Amino acid sequence: MDFNFTEEQQQLSDALRRYLDKNYGFEARQAIVKTPEGVSAVHWNAFVELGLTALPVPSAQGGFDGTPFDMLAVMQQLGRALVVEPYWATAVGVEALRLAGDTHADNAKLLERVAAGEVRLAVAFHEPDARYDLFLLATTAKETGDGYSLTGTKSVVQHGAQADYWIVPARLAGEVALFVVARGANGVDVGDYRTIDGQRAATLKFTDAHARRLGGESVGAATWERIADYATFLLCAEALGAIDALTSATVEYTKTRQQFGVPIARFQALQHRMADMLIHAEQARSITYLAAARYSSESPDERRRAISAAKVRVGQAARYVGQQAVQLHGGMGVTNEVAAAHLFKRLAIIETTLGDVDHHLERFTALPGFAQAAA
Repeated sequence: MDFNFTEEQQQLSDALRRYLDKNYGFEARQAIVKTPEGVSAVHWNAFVELGLTALPVPSAQGGFDGTPFDMLAVMQQLGRALVVEPYWATAVGVEALRLAGDTHADNAKLLERVAAGEVRLAVAFHEPDARYDLFLLATTAKETGDGYSLTGTKSVVQHGAQADYWIVPARLAGEVALFVVARGANGVDVGDYRTIDGQRAATLKFTDAHARRLGGESVGAATWERIADYATFLLCAEALGAIDALTSATVEYTKTRQQFGVPIARFQALQHRMADMLIHAEQARSITYLAAARYSSESPDERRRAISAAKVRVGQAARYVGQQAVQLHGGMGVTNEVAAAHLFKRLAIIETTLGDVDHHLERFTALPGFAQAAA
């Protein structure tokens, strides 16, 4: 299996990296984080011009039919630069619309607007008491004369307050169903806040909020789980970029920090630790690339196995690399003045989003064939 990027993928990755290196340095990023909005319209428009918003959208709706490997190339660069724009949330929303039926008139129109950069999306994965259980849904839906109404609460909706439309799962007559809620709908209360990694999240409270059902009866629990797997894969890809950036920053720091009159990079014990950081990064990269290849598998269990394996290995790598980076930086590694601390915070949040290492280990071992293979 060839995991090398195609020429087009490499060109897109290089173009995005050049833009971020020139315009999205650490200080620029920190300035955006401190604004009330927490995101930048200037940079979002630049992403639109680069074709990033159109990348995951089907070609029938003005997009580029981006594959998981296309998205992997982009997310790695966004992770490396600690980008705080709502790209992940919107890309996952696009996948939800695509799986629900991109030929449906309302879905198609919404996808066209996303491709043009006119609207942003967010997916409400979490509920206050559900932890990592996607199907423990207290939010309910009921049919009305002109659609549906939703009642319930969604927590930690990444970039929820910056989205124009939300994809919301709810129980309809006991079954999982997906709905689209417009930002201006009556009965929606939005509580926006900044998370410890500099991103934005929101608590969404729905009280008989008007909604449109996303697809028919065929769009239910299985589709919802696949959307979550896609979101998890993109997080793993983002983590790869952050791990690479953190490893590079640590190596550079050890070349300048001196002890006993020499750079600490010359100490063999520290060289071994940095070599271990690189090994963790490369193992995480390999399993994430495999997840990209297996996401579109016809076998749901193959997809689940690859995604959970990637989330586990990436989570382990993120924790190890983060801890080593902080220790090798010394006290500076936990200050807001250096990028290393913020990279570690972002990796910590990724590790606990949509299931931590323990959760995905449990999911992986519960899949058919594991017990026989382990025997």
